[in-house]
Amino acid sequence: MGTAAVAAAACLVAGGGSGPSGPRALTSDEANRLAITRFRNYEAHGRAVTITVPGTAGGLIVTGSVDYRGKAGYGVVHGTGRDTSSDGLIEWTATSVFVHPMANAPAHAPASPPRSGWYGRPLQSSGSSLDSSLAIALRLGSDRPDNAELLPQNGAAWWGRDEVDGHRVDVMTGPSSRDRSGTAGSVRYWVGSDGTMYRVRADVGSASQPVVIDFDTQKYVPVKAVPGAAPTR
Repeated sequence: MGTAAVAAAACLVAGGGSGPSGPRALTSDEANRLAITRFRNYEAHGRAVTITVPGTAGGLIVTGSVDYRGKAGYGVVHGTGRDTSSDGLIEWTATSVFVHPMANAPAHAPASPPRSGWYGRPLQSSGSSLDSSLAIALRLGSDRPDNAELLPQNGAAWWGRDEVDGHRVDVMTGPSSRDRSGTAGSVRYWVGSDGTMYRVRADVGSASQPVVIDFDTQKYVPVKAVPGAAPTR
């Protein structure tokens, strides 16, 4: 796990950011900002992401981009332990994962995916920390704002203040939703003053550590479909 992600996860486990800590009810301004944070990602078309995936024998780091209008992600995977068997390029949709194994994976995925060497499989709905993390990252965009008035009623709360790459943010939990990961109360959002999402932390399955998704960690690269695969729209 990367140093920044480890610090973020440790900080959240301890209490959720610096400064006064909650939980407490959202103010109307906070509810409005939380309501539009996923819509901000959709408005931006896509965001550059670094996804730190937990693992018992060493985690994975996915460095790439998510297209919130095309509903697809693309990047490169690096193992953080001695096991580098998962290293390579990756592209995913809400239903499928495509991998391109590489012995010496680059720091960033090439702008144009290779034309061959891809292997496809269904995205697993459970049992895989990687697939759960990819699915959560893909769902952090929406073509319409959430209902701000319903967020506090459904369990959303304010947990504290923090700073991410120079941006002052509020840390909030999302509303409870048992049927959809990425929105439940176990998910925390680092939200800026204009509703921009800078970090998300979410529990995944039985993993002992949360997945941490950081935004704008590198330049956004538009997601192009791998040969023979089209994003699910």
